[in-house]
Amino acid sequence: MSTVLITGATSGLGRYVAFELVRSGHVVLAHGRDAGRTDRLVAELRTEGEAHGFVADLASLAEVRRLGDEVAAAHPGLDVLINNAGVGGGAPGSGREVSADGHELRLAVNYLAPVALTRALLPVLRQNTPARIVNVGSAGQEPVDFDDPELTRGYSGVSAYCRSKFALAAHTFTLAEELQGTGVSVNVLHPATYMDTAMVREAGVTPWNTVADGAAGVLAPATQEVGSGGYFDGTSRARAHERAYDREVRKRLEAVTDQLLAL
Repeated sequence: MSTVLITGATSGLGRYVAFELVRSGHVVLAHGRDAGRTDRLVAELRTEGEAHGFVADLASLAEVRRLGDEVAAAHPGLDVLINNAGVGGGAPGSGREVSADGHELRLAVNYLAPVALTRALLPVLRQNTPARIVNVGSAGQEPVDFDDPELTRGYSGVSAYCRSKFALAAHTFTLAEELQGTGVSVNVLHPATYMDTAMVREAGVTPWNTVADGAAGVLAPATQEVGSGGYFDGTSRARAHERAYDREVRKRLEAVTDQLLAL
């Protein structure tokens, strides 16, 4: 059985997936932003199996890196990372927000945080092959504007969200190529459309699906051999935004990413 770190585990899809994993006998490392909610979740998970909690605000890159260090030290057998935590487009008409580091918030939490966390945990994952990285993306994707990656002009929360998810998909394909032959796979998926989550309700959208509908898409690449560098819609192989496959776009994205992570 695997040792699985799942970010954003205290509510919605992450919470559902955490319970499915612990019930299947996996060791679940549940990340949350709020200590109280994380403790309560872990207490519930422990009635079903082995679970441990980790607290970090993914809007701070220092906290993301600390989370990686803490998990690596406490659980050197980690072999699955599920980057699930995210922020949606926000309430209709809400303005641009920034992270603790001054980055546009959606880009920071939905993209920079999973990239930084993955980099921090790659040495451990490479020691525990076959290992798996699962990035929870979205079918909502919009190419990043490299002249304004932080969306300082003409801000829209939906655009910011879709750009962060495009970046996550494109990065997944680049990382899959880099990790070829190492025994570490990485895939990205759209779990389900408009699931019944706080993110969807905040956007004023009536949910179309339950988190249970989205869970299968996360659990498959986390627990089964599905190859690497794939994009899935639920459990079905699909295509991300065409530009996410463009080598030139991906090269520019990695350069911008390195700059933003170094700031």
